[in-house]
Amino acid sequence: MKKILLASAALIALTGAASAADLAARPYTKAPVAMASVYNWTGFYLGIVGGGAWEAASGDPKMKGGFVGGTAGYNWQTGNVVFGIEADGAWADVSASAAATVPGFGVVSVSSKTDAMGTVRGRIGYAVNNVLFYGTGGYAWIDNKISLSALGVSVSDSKWHSGWTVGAGVEAFFAPQWSVKGEYLYRSLGGETYFTGALPTGTINFHTVQVGVNYHFNGPVVAKY
Repeated sequence: MKKILLASAALIALTGAASAADLAARPYTKAPVAMASVYNWTGFYLGIVGGGAWEAASGDPKMKGGFVGGTAGYNWQTGNVVFGIEADGAWADVSASAAATVPGFGVVSVSSKTDAMGTVRGRIGYAVNNVLFYGTGGYAWIDNKISLSALGVSVSDSKWHSGWTVGAGVEAFFAPQWSVKGEYLYRSLGGETYFTGALPTGTINFHTVQVGVNYHFNGPVVAKY
């Protein structure tokens, strides 16, 4: 019996010593390094954009309405500074109408409607990882139609107005290759003459607020921290 107890004790001691030696020999391994996304804004993107527009005029009626369309652009990033160029075009329904009684003609109604609008702009901004704050400005255009109706007869004429735009916005990645933006633009469009010189118009100025979603073909750069 004593021999069995002594043998068991020796076996336990040898097993413990072997486990301790195994632990001592096992190398120490650090926990995996966490990965974080560092967003690089350089690259080409496509997106959709939509919003509202209203005429910057003192009197009534004022043109107002909405628009929706597409956008395309390219960014270059150096440090935290981002340069870019962007173009957009949209279908629009921005309009106003008025009516008055004219002797000999009865009720005469006049309406002005912007059917399409767009811009080609430069952008410069400051990136804080996945968030970009920027200013923007460049060329703006609208396709506008004026309609007249009197004595049961209606006529209309469309003109292309060109001008300039300036504004600011913020854009942020919410997924590796997707971003969302909000933007304000002031658009000033030069006057045109409708109906073969019979009806000249002055400058048309719009305030516009728009939101958009863009798909970036480059995606973020993944780095270790």
